[in-house]
Amino acid sequence: MSDTGPQQRFSTRLAFLAAGLAMSAWPPLVPLAKLRLGLGEGQLGLLLLCLGAGSLLAMPSTSFMSARFGERPVLLCSGLIVCLLLPGCVLFAFGAAIGTLDVAMNIQAVVVEKNSGVSLMSGFHGLFSAGGFLGAGTMALLLGLNATASTIVLALLVAAVLASAASGLLRERDAPILVMPHGAVILTGGLCFLCFLAEGAILDWSAVLLTDGRAVAAGAGQGGLGYAALAMAMTLGRLTGDKVVGKLGGQGVLLLGGLCAAGGFFCTVLAASVPGMLAGFVLIGLGASNIVPILFTAAGSQRAMPASLAIGAITTLGYAGILAGPAAIGLVAHASSLPVAFAGLGCAMLPIAASAKLGASSAPKAVQ
Repeated sequence: MSDTGPQQRFSTRLAFLAAGLAMSAWPPLVPLAKLRLGLGEGQLGLLLLCLGAGSLLAMPSTSFMSARFGERPVLLCSGLIVCLLLPGCVLFAFGAAIGTLDVAMNIQAVVVEKNSGVSLMSGFHGLFSAGGFLGAGTMALLLGLNATASTIVLALLVAAVLASAASGLLRERDAPILVMPHGAVILTGGLCFLCFLAEGAILDWSAVLLTDGRAVAAGAGQGGLGYAALAMAMTLGRLTGDKVVGKLGGQGVLLLGGLCAAGGFFCTVLAASVPGMLAGFVLIGLGASNIVPILFTAAGSQRAMPASLAIGAITTLGYAGILAGPAAIGLVAHASSLPVAFAGLGCAMLPIAASAKLGASSAPKAVQ
């Protein structure tokens, strides 16, 4: 069994931070790509499908690569590819690299948390959200100077963070196996998909929603503020997540979190001002922040399949939502409008609240 002391915990946090930084580079670029290429919302949705398609094709093989080579080479190689592709925005390959990085870091996180015997997952995901907040803010500031230069700066920052994490990444190998998810794992993975779909919609579409020419539209330079508001709220929620779950229980957090996230989406659609829309993004972030860690705990306690394999399965299903789902938002927006699509996402948060009983098995662990 791999040593999972303080160095491994620190490196895992850095891996999540790097992934958050890399993911946050794209949202502020969406309006620029839409404008420069002269795309409609439906065409933009198809373009974004390239990002999700690359991820979906790469994700299923990540667990096998990690078992064959260990998490360290998979994390570092995928991270290097992300850094090289970020300035060029080659969406299919960039999506494949991001998907591999995300799944590999979650596999590492599960092993580190399990071997440590304390609750760490909310904190790990909190660093991902912190990276999103810092990266989106950095891009929003630098885009006013030069788009290409801003992506290069962020790519170098991601590379530096991953280099700092390298020494503590796990090298443990195992025999690659294939197990199809079933039973409660499919339900849990489906709820993870919905939660990540909500975050992915904001990742790819919040800047467009804020700058789409409505009476309350923000300026072009403010397009990245929506995702930054979400990331800030999710960071706060996840860094305090263990205490919140300890007081309300997993069932209470799933119920209130699902309702809060749904209300946030409706707020972004109905708000009569930019601050009101940003408040909606904050509500979404606070509501969704601890849903996935609770679902991970629920997956670990189910008996339909081995816990480690179940967590790997819901990780793949969940991150498929953040990268593949937003393409569907473009199609819905093309058929109706982007606000209608966001309202639909609010409705999609309600099944999470309705499934709150899944959180009953999420007994709080000692806080690290």
